[in-house]
Amino acid sequence: MSFTDIFLILITGFIAGFINTMAAGGSLLTLPVLIFLGLPSAVANGTNRVAIVVQSIAATTNFYRKGYFDKKLGFLLSIPAIIGSVIGANLAVSISDQLFNRILAVIMVITVIFIIWRPEKKISAIGNGDYSIVRKVLGITTFFFVGIYGGFIQAGAGFFIIAGLTAIFGISLVKSNSIKVFVGGIYILVSLFVFIIHGQINWYLGLSLAVGNAFGAWAGSHIAIYKGDKWIRVFLIITVFFMAGKLLGFFDF
Repeated sequence: MSFTDIFLILITGFIAGFINTMAAGGSLLTLPVLIFLGLPSAVANGTNRVAIVVQSIAATTNFYRKGYFDKKLGFLLSIPAIIGSVIGANLAVSISDQLFNRILAVIMVITVIFIIWRPEKKISAIGNGDYSIVRKVLGITTFFFVGIYGGFIQAGAGFFIIAGLTAIFGISLVKSNSIKVFVGGIYILVSLFVFIIHGQINWYLGLSLAVGNAFGAWAGSHIAIYKGDKWIRVFLIITVFFMAGKLLGFFDF
């Protein structure tokens, strides 16, 4: 890896960590960049998780210090997500690079629709900040499938987590973000071991990406409490469009 590659990874990591904490979708940037740098898709998928774990620790710590993290709900939803992530991760290490790249490109396009649609803004919340048994069961079921998706590819999982938390429990976007980074960090940590067992990690790039992600997550968790994220949506839409086109072979750059 050249100095230019490492610099690119650090900058991409910072932007992704910032975006993941402010909203979601940072892996839509980091996964394609790792693939474009020459990593096999499964290795890029596993390597990306090293950074996500570090970023989640940084962001969750800051949210907790500022009183926005609901520990009980976070731990409850992390259990089904962990189980699902093991299933998803085992699927991810067993498919071909070509198939993974095509799935990633399609998911990137679908995620752009979520970015534009903003389901967490449009869905009427079932709850009003209270956690009845019915809502907990619905949340557990939802996060089991979120875990499968996150264990498989992770990119864009944060959008589904925020939409689910908002719809089911009726909590604020800031609190949803705090639970998102915690639950995501937990199930990604567990799924990371599946990739480690299969030797699908580039630790040099993973740790470099993690440094950028940690600083980006720290900055994003500060700003998420006070600022909106409209400009991030525009940046993601444009960037994801070009990266998806590259993965599908529409662009040659």
